[in-house]
Amino acid sequence: MDNYYSAVGAGIGTAYYLFILVFYIACVIGMWKMFEKAGKPGWASLIPFYNLYCVYDIGWGTGWLFLLTFVPCVGFIFDIMLSFKMAKAYGQGTGFGFGILFLKPIFYMILGFGDSEYIGPQ
Repeated sequence: MDNYYSAVGAGIGTAYYLFILVFYIACVIGMWKMFEKAGKPGWASLIPFYNLYCVYDIGWGTGWLFLLTFVPCVGFIFDIMLSFKMAKAYGQGTGFGFGILFLKPIFYMILGFGDSEYIGPQ
C-alpha cells in the first residue's frame, strides 16, 4: 500500500514539474517576441529579474517599479495593473488585459507572434 501512494505521489510531482516547465517555456517564448517588438533584446526574457524589469519598462515606462513586486500587498496590485498596461502598450483593450492577467503565457505569445504593434506605455 505504501508503494502505491509513493508511486502516485511521484506521478503527481512529475506532472506538476512538467506543467511548470511548459508554463515557463511558453512565457519565455512569448516575452522574447514581445521584447523584440518593443526594441529590447529578446535574450532578456531568459534572465529572471531583468525580464521583470523589462516587462515593467514596457508597460509602465520605467522598469524600476518592478521592485514594488517585492512589497507584499503593493506588488500584487501593481502586477494586476501591469496586465492592463501591457495590453494598452500593444494597442489592445481591457479584455486583453484580463487575458494577460489570467492566462499570461498564452496572451504573451499572442502579443509576441500576433500583428499588434508596440506603441509605448499609455
